[in-house]
Amino acid sequence: MATQLEQARAGRVTAAMEEAARAERVPPEKVREEVARGRAVLPANPLHPSPRFAVVGRAFRTKVNANLGRSTERSSVREELAKMQVALAAGADVVMDLSVGPDLASLRQALLKECPVAFGTVPIYEAFSRAGGAIGRLDEEILLTVIREQAEQGVDFMTLHAGLLRKHLPLALKRKMGIVSRGGAILARWMTERDRENPLYTRWDEVMTVCRKHDVTVSLGDGLRPGCLADASDEAQFAELDRLGRLVQRCRDRGVQVMVEGPGHIPFNQIQMNVEREQKVCDGAPFYVLGPVVTDIAPGYDHITSSIGATAAAYHGAALLCYVTPAEHLGLPTPADVRAGVVAYRIAAHAADVARGLPGARDADDEMADARMAFDWDRQFALAMDGETARGIYEKARSAGADPKPEYCSMCGKDFCAVRASKELAGR
Repeated sequence: MATQLEQARAGRVTAAMEEAARAERVPPEKVREEVARGRAVLPANPLHPSPRFAVVGRAFRTKVNANLGRSTERSSVREELAKMQVALAAGADVVMDLSVGPDLASLRQALLKECPVAFGTVPIYEAFSRAGGAIGRLDEEILLTVIREQAEQGVDFMTLHAGLLRKHLPLALKRKMGIVSRGGAILARWMTERDRENPLYTRWDEVMTVCRKHDVTVSLGDGLRPGCLADASDEAQFAELDRLGRLVQRCRDRGVQVMVEGPGHIPFNQIQMNVEREQKVCDGAPFYVLGPVVTDIAPGYDHITSSIGATAAAYHGAALLCYVTPAEHLGLPTPADVRAGVVAYRIAAHAADVARGLPGARDADDEMADARMAFDWDRQFALAMDGETARGIYEKARSAGADPKPEYCSMCGKDFCAVRASKELAGR
């Protein structure tokens, strides 16, 4: 079976492309063209039928990913299913399972069964878990087996840290925080203890065979992403990025869809340069960014510090934003953390889409202005990204005994309401 990329190159518009085009309100040919050029990806493993295909690319609405997954310390299938439902209800476009520990195939199958959007994984996590958390027992065949089995389960996209090479390790270990990517650290230890090159890189052709067979989109992982502002935009990060650019071409040559993951902690003034550099080095492949987190001193609020960076990244060229929750750097997210992270990132994505003039992006904002001018509270809550929270705040703040739908709120009250005064002045 041909991949979405191969069919797009052949001039064929697939059912997935048609569905994605309807969601984007663009002609199907626009989706086909962007996928054919490699500037967009449409994760769609045929073994995971999905009624909500999301096309990821600069020409389309900025998408948001929500990470899920249990740790070795806590959580269960039931809890992760609950988090996924929260993420979907809050508006996540895609989800990723970052689980570690035993029996991951069963957990993943349960999530896939209930997941109506593109579903991603990081195979090195399961491979390391199968090896009992021991580098000495982690061999190349385990990793390749996990990639194949996950593809056969229906995983739509996979993070593969294939651009992290042995020669990059001395550069990374000079940093203030070294290697903060979980997958990158596992592979760095493997290469050091085995005195061998990254198996994902040396066995890349075999990985490509599996991905092409099941139309698994490759998400080239940034194993050397900076974990603090001091390490941003350094030699290690860009050395890996250069290798990722070559891997993009190898994916495309094999008919495999590919996107590229981006840095975690970046000062605000370096975001534009980072995004534009990725676009150039990786020939316009969709950029999938974590944040970026723009300051290191706000634990508990990193959904805010990172959504500030995410807005800038999306404005300058990123296509998919990986959310950060309030629990980042502190612990495993709760359902409430997941909700907060998704909403924060939907705001960031939407703000960027409005700023870059994406057709129709501002429609809801203009409707909200009309609803506010009309004091149509129900319409305001319907248009809000999180109408439930908005309604709750309004009801809690409303003056006791006031009209259920007054032409003012408790912030200004009737006599000081500027909107009410403007309506009177305009004779409305």
